[in-house]
Amino acid sequence: MASIRVRKETGKLFLDFVYKNKRCREQTMLDDTQANRRKLETVLKKIEAEIMLDIFDYAKSFPGSSNALKFQELASQASTQSAPSTPLFEEFADLWFSEMQIQWRRSHSETIALTIRKYLVPAFEGKEVGSITKAEILAFRSTLAKVTVRNDKSLSASRINKIMMPLRMIMGEAANRHNFSSPYTGIKSLKEPRTDVQPFTISEVNKIINSVRPDYKNYYLVRFFTGMRTSEVHGLQWEYVDFENRQILIRQALVRDELIYTKNDSSFRNIDMSEPVYQALLEQKKSTGQFAFVFCGALGNPLHLNNVNDRVWYPLLRNLDMKRRRPYQTRHTAATLWLASGEAPEWIARQMGHTTTEMLFRIYSRYVPNLTRQDGSAMERLLADQLSQTSNKKLKESADA
Repeated sequence: MASIRVRKETGKLFLDFVYKNKRCREQTMLDDTQANRRKLETVLKKIEAEIMLDIFDYAKSFPGSSNALKFQELASQASTQSAPSTPLFEEFADLWFSEMQIQWRRSHSETIALTIRKYLVPAFEGKEVGSITKAEILAFRSTLAKVTVRNDKSLSASRINKIMMPLRMIMGEAANRHNFSSPYTGIKSLKEPRTDVQPFTISEVNKIINSVRPDYKNYYLVRFFTGMRTSEVHGLQWEYVDFENRQILIRQALVRDELIYTKNDSSFRNIDMSEPVYQALLEQKKSTGQFAFVFCGALGNPLHLNNVNDRVWYPLLRNLDMKRRRPYQTRHTAATLWLASGEAPEWIARQMGHTTTEMLFRIYSRYVPNLTRQDGSAMERLLADQLSQTSNKKLKESADA
């Protein structure tokens, strides 16, 4: 129990209290009076409160005290002798990666490894994983916004979120294993702009199909009218083309020259062939039927996206005086054309490899009026037909009467 006492030899007051399980006495130069006792009671209450909150600074309260020096020495010894409570960030990140790698495709594994090596380790190297704070994580994310890439462009919100994703996973796993609260908790991803959807109109599609070099006509016709992803088109093999049932079986994709299983359960699907697609694949069979891949080079090797883009796609758009657009827009075009033609949204979602129609409407539906000019007119035609039928019925009844 802390108290204020008087030293008999001098008649001066001193403080008597316990700090870190040690009894401490600190002498004052104050005489034993009621006023001085009240003054020291205020000081002692403050010391007890700071000790309880673990914010008491002995050296600050009693500078030059021999007790202050002793406590400083004890703290220094404890810091020197204690082992790190959690591993260093780079050590735990390496452990986490080695354990998770078996779950990933090669391409994804390479992307995560590059992110850790290029961004995360340089930012948090040498820090105990348990000592990293939310402020440091947010500061790191802010620095990413200042990073410039090709053409002096800053990293996009989408790219920054992808860099932050493994950091969130690493911190979460470290927190679970070493019993601390993850500082990433409560940090939301940056808001990303809407998906860049710039579909071609049906007249533009016709121009492209009719203008492209003959050996790529079937390739682009299939792309425009199936909604297949680039990796799926390039990974398509003849064994997955079912002419009898007029279906393309999506079972694999070509990613960084590696054939891999489709990205998720919804991507594993059967695409119904329209008549133009059916005829295009029959024609293509005559050219590449002896090889494994449907669309391939002269020796049967699969197509390379950059090579196709640089030699065929972008020169074609320039020659047709069309806006430069990524070839992925062929997929978006298929979705908008299906919607515009009145196909069932559930069927379109299955063709695209979407689990629900929610993404379909969120991304594509705003383009349908522009393609069909049917922004409400379908309802008008329905009502007009019904009203016309009712009117005709009444006229007939009047005539019969």
